[in-house]
Amino acid sequence: MKLVVIGGGPGGYVAAIRAAQLGADVTLVEKEALGGTCLNVGCIPTKVLLHSSELLEEIRGGEEIGIKIDGKVTVDWKGIQNRKSNVVNKLVSGVKGLLAVNKVKVIKGTAKFKAKDTVLITKQDGSSEKIKFDNAIIASGSVPFIPPIEGSKLPGVIDSTGALSLENNPKSLVIIGGGVIGVEFASIFNPLGCKVTIIEMLPYILPPVDREISELTKTKLVSEGIDMYNNCKVTKIEESKDGLKVLFTGDNGELSVEAEKVLVAVGRRSNIVNLEAEKNDIKTERGFILVNDKMETNVRGIYAIGDCTGKNMLAHVASDQGVVAAENIMGKNKKMDYKTVPACVYTKPEIASVGLTEEQAKEKGIDYKIGKFPLAANGKSLIMGENGGIIKFITDKKYDEVLGVHIFGPRATDLITEAALAIRLEATVEEIVSTVHAHPTIGEAMREAALAVNKEAIHMVNR
Repeated sequence: MKLVVIGGGPGGYVAAIRAAQLGADVTLVEKEALGGTCLNVGCIPTKVLLHSSELLEEIRGGEEIGIKIDGKVTVDWKGIQNRKSNVVNKLVSGVKGLLAVNKVKVIKGTAKFKAKDTVLITKQDGSSEKIKFDNAIIASGSVPFIPPIEGSKLPGVIDSTGALSLENNPKSLVIIGGGVIGVEFASIFNPLGCKVTIIEMLPYILPPVDREISELTKTKLVSEGIDMYNNCKVTKIEESKDGLKVLFTGDNGELSVEAEKVLVAVGRRSNIVNLEAEKNDIKTERGFILVNDKMETNVRGIYAIGDCTGKNMLAHVASDQGVVAAENIMGKNKKMDYKTVPACVYTKPEIASVGLTEEQAKEKGIDYKIGKFPLAANGKSLIMGENGGIIKFITDKKYDEVLGVHIFGPRATDLITEAALAIRLEATVEEIVSTVHAHPTIGEAMREAALAVNKEAIHMVNR
């Protein structure tokens, strides 16, 4: 069985490896570096920069934990960038090795459909090759979306990819967009001494996040010196003597702010323009490829996964979709279940959530209960100096089934897996509570939050 995978990101390369494990003859087409956006200009490089920023904050606060530092602490921007490149290169090399071991043929180039069983690959050297396939998986990913703002093409206006490879640490930065991308970049640059301003069109930041958690995050960011403008619409970007000026309107009328750089971080769009998918009857909607829960398109034998489907634009979702697609191609019967997909935001402290938010529970008319435990009452959080967070459980009132968990605190992105498993297994509060949690850990606060659902928390006053 011949399989062509278009795109070598976290969806594509995982699908290619899984299909090869099951006996498929796999060709993977990737026009740039293996690993896609996530590994090269997304998840991994941003987390490298975030780690450096977080470490700098901890060093500056050393005296609070009994560590005195003599001498000046400075930022080596080139050193940070070099480390980012080293981490990325090591991981890309690892992906390349895994594909080779699994005998996946990798072609550097771009692909477009010439028929429902044929792709034309244009290679980096300009030559082309037609490949017939039995099945194909489209994993072409996404690219940053730049809205039609006047002045958005001026020098100094950058997208998330450009923000990762700046030659110098900017003195000031305006971020248009208060979503996950915007907030994470604010958390990178603010500790490094850059004056950061966020402009968001909605009345709150981090739209997908439980509102209570997003408000706690906003308060924390503002307390750290980040200027925040909500309910504001950017109307124009223009040059100024200090760099760029962003003009916007809001509740207080017309406003403006100047900065050295402007980062546009309002989202991403699918990357399918050059595939000629629609010419070969592959259905799309609003620029995304339509798929069912088996990751099948409407054309028999052609599947699509990852950001190009618009289902849930997260790397770990793309990887799971890749496995589902590969296994269905190889004769299994698998379906995607999005109920237990965790979402993570790498602020300090971190944010992680899975399942229903409180707003979603209300919209669905669910009779629910809430249990909350403040991390100020957790020993490990106090030790780590990150005690302003919270763990929040949302449960069904009748059966105490866990419907959603939301964490704002240290290790949140690691802890969320317990919550995802609980929802996957339709666990109740009692099953969380009766599971022994180690001490001293942040994780034991999960048990306390579950206990708080029925006002039985041990290490706080129940109200």
